[in-house]
Amino acid sequence: MLYQPWPWYIAGPLIALVMAVLILMGKRFGMSSNLETFCSIGGAGKFTDYFKVDLKSKRWNLLVVLGSVIGGFLGARVLSPNPAVEISEKTVAKLNELGFDSAGTAYLPTELFSMEALANPIVWVLLLVAGFLVGFGTRYAGGCTSGHAISGLSNLQRPSLIAVIGFFIGGLIMVHIVFPLIFGA
Repeated sequence: MLYQPWPWYIAGPLIALVMAVLILMGKRFGMSSNLETFCSIGGAGKFTDYFKVDLKSKRWNLLVVLGSVIGGFLGARVLSPNPAVEISEKTVAKLNELGFDSAGTAYLPTELFSMEALANPIVWVLLLVAGFLVGFGTRYAGGCTSGHAISGLSNLQRPSLIAVIGFFIGGLIMVHIVFPLIFGA
């Protein structure tokens, strides 16, 4: 059972249980808030009041990041007997048309995330612009996809519902309009 994805009827209730415990403890889940914590730890509070936060209250969420890193490593290295990504043949064919020959064989396209790809300045520009947009968008939206979709919706927050709808619309626009424009489909 550990070597395959868990069905929704197991994973969903486990996520709900974790969220119920966090709500009862008065905590909110989200990964992007840890970036603020890391900046605070790094001394950003010396330059702006925004980063002057109580670090003790943020420790538990840093453990979530550590657990995610360790869990991701174990999942990829120990619990994944087959490194192939299970996506449809139609998707693989479409990505191959766009020049992504690693489609279906790697979770991160080697055409963008390999050492050879980093020699291309266009890849650097794409990654830097994308990183800036994700970072800016996360703060502007008041949280990341996991924070809004899991924690915010669990707390029945209307802004989170609006954000999640926006994430889906943005994802559809990216996949069907922007992605083909960038990679020449």
